[in-house]
Amino acid sequence: MNEIIVITGASSGFGLMAARALAHAGHTVYAGMRDTAGRNAPRAQELHAYAQRHGVDLRAIEMDVADQASVDAAIAHIVAAHDRLDVVVHNAGHMAYGPAEAFTPEQFAALYDVNVLGTQRVNRAALPHLRRQGRGLLLWVSSSSTRGGTPPYLAPYFAAKAGMDALAVSYAGELARWGIETSILVPGAFTQGTNHFLHAGAPADEAVAKAYAEGPTADLAEVALKGLAALEPADADPQSVAEAIVAVVQAPFGRRPFRVHVDPSQDGAEVVNRMADRVRAELLRRIGLDDVLHPRVTA
Repeated sequence: MNEIIVITGASSGFGLMAARALAHAGHTVYAGMRDTAGRNAPRAQELHAYAQRHGVDLRAIEMDVADQASVDAAIAHIVAAHDRLDVVVHNAGHMAYGPAEAFTPEQFAALYDVNVLGTQRVNRAALPHLRRQGRGLLLWVSSSSTRGGTPPYLAPYFAAKAGMDALAVSYAGELARWGIETSILVPGAFTQGTNHFLHAGAPADEAVAKAYAEGPTADLAEVALKGLAALEPADADPQSVAEAIVAVVQAPFGRRPFRVHVDPSQDGAEVVNRMADRVRAELLRRIGLDDVLHPRVTA
């Protein structure tokens, strides 16, 4: 079945890979990105050319998850064109790298705004349509950092992704009776092929950052990055994340997995999440809400 899909943050990385993969799987895919008339104009044009060359339905759409008006306009455009929206992929996110103390509170807030509040803006625009339909899928691209091993110098990113994951879990229970399904995809630390680290934000307080770079923590960054790279198998391919997203979307409604891990480095998140998700399920059963563990299927 052809699904109408929107992916946030699809100008690069996992989002771009997933947009292409989903389009090749036969779906209509809107690749959300900001500044399609400016900085991302070449990317939007490239996507248009790619769609024509491969005969797939892949469309760039202006969507800045930090701007509610931009999000509202994008969702309204999609629904007006198709009279439905089937899948929302929450992928937009930004990374920052450096000692936590050297980031200003405003930097923490900006990262939280993109990684967490951005999903809320999209949900508030999209969910009224999904609830009206009585059917839909929210697919959240989380991170193994929320519950796996946590190397230093990624605190703002880890905190924001943990907030996003917690929000996804809460939404799952609240949307199930509306027939809206939730899946959480958990990628590991792919150090190659996504430019996450290359495009990471830096701390604004240079004096504090310098103190960490010259003090007893001088080697932390080098050791951490080398260690992460060493854990990653030589054949680790970020395209596997896109393939996992396609597999979730293609799975039958009502039987999609609640959480899927794609972590070649095996940092432990899968072990911890398995326990956390089991505790959640057990509590919902104990308080009489076991029905919200699965989306309501209507005729």
